[in-house]
Amino acid sequence: MTVIEGNKDEAMRCIDIAVQALTEGKLEKAEKFLLKAEKLFPTEKAKVLLSKVKSFPSNGGSSSAGGSSQRDSETDGVRKRKNSDSRNAEPDYTAEQMEAVRKVKKCKDYYEILGVTKTSTDSEIKKAYKKLALQLHPDKNRAPGAVEAFKAVGNAAAILTDPEKRKQYDLYGINDSHSGGGGGGGNGGMRNGYYTSDFGYSRGFQADVSAEEIFNMFFGSGFPQQNVYMRSNRRRQQREERENQSSSSALINLLPILVLIGLSMMSSFFISDPIYSLTPSHKYSVKRETNSLKIPYYVKDNFYSEYQGSVGRLEESVEEDFINHLKLSCSRERNYRDSMLAKARSFGDRDLFRKAQNINMPSCENLQKYLNT
Repeated sequence: MTVIEGNKDEAMRCIDIAVQALTEGKLEKAEKFLLKAEKLFPTEKAKVLLSKVKSFPSNGGSSSAGGSSQRDSETDGVRKRKNSDSRNAEPDYTAEQMEAVRKVKKCKDYYEILGVTKTSTDSEIKKAYKKLALQLHPDKNRAPGAVEAFKAVGNAAAILTDPEKRKQYDLYGINDSHSGGGGGGGNGGMRNGYYTSDFGYSRGFQADVSAEEIFNMFFGSGFPQQNVYMRSNRRRQQREERENQSSSSALINLLPILVLIGLSMMSSFFISDPIYSLTPSHKYSVKRETNSLKIPYYVKDNFYSEYQGSVGRLEESVEEDFINHLKLSCSRERNYRDSMLAKARSFGDRDLFRKAQNINMPSCENLQKYLNT
């Protein structure tokens, strides 16, 4: 059922309350509930009654006696109008239909809703559902609350005809009393770990199909039991597929990182240490000098036995690396001196200017010495 149809049931209940208020002479109450009914679901019946209520004189008379007589006349008028309106505003449901709804509302669990026991067979449960569903279907029963009662009956049948859900419901779903923890109020509260509605039965167990779909399964195609749970299984499979896809996506996202880690680990096995170093260390402890520029460099203990290449080409590489290192260091020293000179000029600081001019630049001096050799 749609939200609009659900509002219609509530609107009809408000109209009934307004009619009762009119018989008691409570015009303000009647007007309040008629306005509410119009907001929920506009009907011609509510419009007619509301126009009649507004046509009554106000209760606030000029004197108490006048007000009293006025209220008496209004009450008599309301009673007469109610008798005449009752013929034009008869409820579109029977007392039997209203009683069927009330019976469902009083139930505390799914077995009581269908009028079966925990030992009832599957066929007995289906038979009980068919009987109640025909009584409570909103297209036939327009009593207030019929929509919710119809849903409750369908939900009960879907749960109790599923062996696994019925087993779980027998273990956890029945409330022994109406008292329980959690919030109460008109919408029910929390009991035994499940939310309960005004009907009193556990709402922790809900069917995966709508009440109309359950009804069509029973009366449209002979109710093949497997179809009732087809959507539940399909949803479960879709959820598992989404979880598997998310896991696969995470693995795919991590794959480039894993590849890089693997390559770095593999490269460590194939890349050997350099033959020499320009600075001494525990590994490079043997000092040597190049023949041309007499530049010191350091090799491993096993250099003489392990190195099979040309020592001349090796020393050319050492001298080239050493000169490049001096060039880089000299560039940094010059940049530092130039920044100090610029700062001294901007501030007009002669002392800072002289200090900047006298800054030592050992790398530049060594570079000049080797280049002139």
